[in-house]
Formats: sequence, C-alpha cells, structure tokens
Amino acid sequence: MDKHQFLGIREFIAIARTGSFTAAADALGVTGSALSKQIMRLEARLGSKLLHRTTRRVSLTSQGEVYLTSCLRAVAALEDAEGYLNIGQAEPAGRVHINLPAAFGRRHVLPVLLELAARHQGLDLSITFSERMVDLIGNGIDLAVRIGRLEDHAELVARRLGEQHLLICGSPAYIERKGTPHAKEDLQRHDCLVDWRRGPNHAWRLRSAEDGGELCQIPVRHEMGDGEAILAAALAGLGLAQLPTWLASKHLQTGELIPVLHQLSGEHMPIHVIWPRNHYMPPRMRIVIDALLQAAQAPDSGFL
Repeated sequence: MDKHQFLGIREFIAIARTGSFTAAADALGVTGSALSKQIMRLEARLGSKLLHRTTRRVSLTSQGEVYLTSCLRAVAALEDAEGYLNIGQAEPAGRVHINLPAAFGRRHVLPVLLELAARHQGLDLSITFSERMVDLIGNGIDLAVRIGRLEDHAELVARRLGEQHLLICGSPAYIERKGTPHAKEDLQRHDCLVDWRRGPNHAWRLRSAEDGGELCQIPVRHEMGDGEAILAAALAGLGLAQLPTWLASKHLQTGELIPVLHQLSGEHMPIHVIWPRNHYMPPRMRIVIDALLQAAQAPDSGFL
C-alpha cells in the first residue's frame, strides 16, 4: 500500500465542511499554503479537480462531491471500528445523517431522535427535511423515513414502521359555500389543495371497489410546500385537502375540519425507514433504527 495514499483526505474534508481554506487551516492548525499544497497533491494523485476556488468562496466539483461522500463513509467506518475495539465503549458514537419528510418528521420522528440524542451523549445527529425522495448514497445520508410505496432498489434496505391513512376534508365554511361532494365526479367543481410539484397534472389516490385504488385527476386551486401548509389552507377555508389522519385528527375532533367522501378517501400508504445496504451496520445507526421501530409500536405514535 502506498504510504501517501491517504494524505490530504483530512484536509479535503475540513475544506468541504467549512467552505474556506482559511477556516480549514485554522481548524487544523496549519498554514494556508501548507493546506493548499496538500490539496494540490491530492488532486494530482487522483487525476481529478475536487474544488472550485474563487477569491470569495470554495465549492466542490461534481467529482469532489462524489469523493467527499466516499471519504465521509470511510472515516465513519474507521471511527466505528475504533469505538468497537475500545474496551468498555458501549455507547454509540459518531454522526448519523438523517432525512425526514417535513411535517411528519417534525411531529412524530424528531421527538424520538431528540430523546435518543439526550440519552447518548456520543451520538451526533444531522437532520434534514424533504418531501421528495433523495439519493441517500449520493448525498451521504445514512437513513431516511419515507411515506408511500417504495420502488425495489438493490442498494437500499427498508423496514416498515407503520401506515398512513388519508382522508378528504374541508372547513365548515368552505363546505357551506361550495357544497358537500358525494361522488368523485363532484371534485371537479371544487377547489383542491395539493402538495406543490412540477407538471400540470395532479391526482388523489382514491379507493376503488374494483382494484382497491385509483388515481383521480383533480382541479388544483392552491399548491403548498408541505402538509402543514396544506392543513393551514384547509383550515382557512380555501378548499378541500387530502390529509393524513395524524395531521388532521385534532381538527376533525374539534369540528374545524369535516371529512367528505368517506367511501372513497381512505387510502393507505406505508411508512418505512430506509438505509443503504452495507455488510456492517455501525452501532450509531443500529440504535437509531431500533428506536424508530420501537417508537412506531406505541398506539399514539402517529405511525399507525
């Protein structure tokens, strides 16, 4: 093995994390010129340009982004191995990068993760929120929670956490103004509130006696960025919304929202935790996954 094979990796990670040669040099306790030489040697050895440099900022090239993901995973694996071999080290340690759906993640997953981090002082969390499916491997994400049907993916592992139940509802003021729909065709004369997405076509999945489910094209009045925004718009009387019970249940109980099309709107969607397939699962990931699986069994968890 070439003794110079791993030189420059620590410096490259520091620059990528800080976005600055100066800040990275300060953090590593080296001069800026020494740091620059290390990166030049690393790029020469790899035969690829890793960083875009300007007078104001430093950013990763596409090759740099791919290399950073690999470097972070390699460093994390080494940290896990050292932690495992250290005598008496039973506490999970290291950083876990987690991606969650926005509204559901904040309401039902984030409290579990925060409680877990409070109990394990060596566990560091990086949590992002997105309603879109993201590339876990390409973005260096350790695990994600996703709502909806998953496509088969040989590089990912999935464990089912529960099921989301959808219903169609609107505020009393809106229903008094526009009327109660009694069939799916009635939706065509209503204002529908949907999640924002590219493209002109929007559809709600409705139950069907024939095949258990069908997509129904709907007229869209307002598009919102996440479930919380759609809920707020429905409460404000702006239209009908198809909402999960975990989000709308309190407002249904108080009468602020009224369910409609009971016979059609009860679509179910699975909730999974997913992660990249590896031969070795770090303890820090195992404890997060186990905590989510355990929390999902509670009757009031929002996963059921």
